[in-house]
Amino acid sequence: MFSSRTTHEVLPFGELIDDWWNLQGPAKPLHAMNNLRVPLVKNGLINQGAVSKENINSSKPLEGLSILDVGCGGGILSEALALLGAKVTGIDSHPKAIELAKYHAQQNNLSIDYCSSSIEEYARKNLEKFDAVVASEVIEHVTDKVQFIEACEKSLKPAGSIFLTTLSKTIFTKIIAIYLTENVFNKVFDLLPKGTHQIGDCIKPEQLQKLLENRNFVLYSFAVELIIFLYRLFAY
Repeated sequence: MFSSRTTHEVLPFGELIDDWWNLQGPAKPLHAMNNLRVPLVKNGLINQGAVSKENINSSKPLEGLSILDVGCGGGILSEALALLGAKVTGIDSHPKAIELAKYHAQQNNLSIDYCSSSIEEYARKNLEKFDAVVASEVIEHVTDKVQFIEACEKSLKPAGSIFLTTLSKTIFTKIIAIYLTENVFNKVFDLLPKGTHQIGDCIKPEQLQKLLENRNFVLYSFAVELIIFLYRLFAY
């Protein structure tokens, strides 16, 4: 089931499931991240010409586009993309997260296809199906990153786009994102359970870029992790 993912990463997030849609709860930073992640995906697809001209300034600019949200959790990003008109499929290795995502989508009359699966397992049955694949805060939870990216690529239509956001493997990440967030700030803000991130599983930007280029992806956009992380941490 876990394939390229590590079990010590999946389980801590499972502890957050019951509070996933509590905007003042432990998942609050993930909700705040949508203010960055959603424009990243929307503007990226617009810049790539995937969005039709008549939809660019509409309330549903992603109408007609299919997006796979890998590691969707309780559906925080999936729902935001669906509200913009995208046909969204969310997958996650944690069955309880998928149950919650399905329930919340139904309660809000959103048509989102959720599936409990690893990306490797899902990609084998869904080749070249999506206009875009999104994996936000996922690849740092993956041990075999090459296998992960290859599986994401298999799910993409020719000339499709992949959007990855992650914490890079730096001293800053180790001190701020891991130690302070999970040990110090957690006592005040109740952010993430201890053990959620492991510095050894994080990846440097240049390493991630090389992995993508080796799979014939062309880099069109790059954001500095420091800005994204600080927003995630203090956007309260």
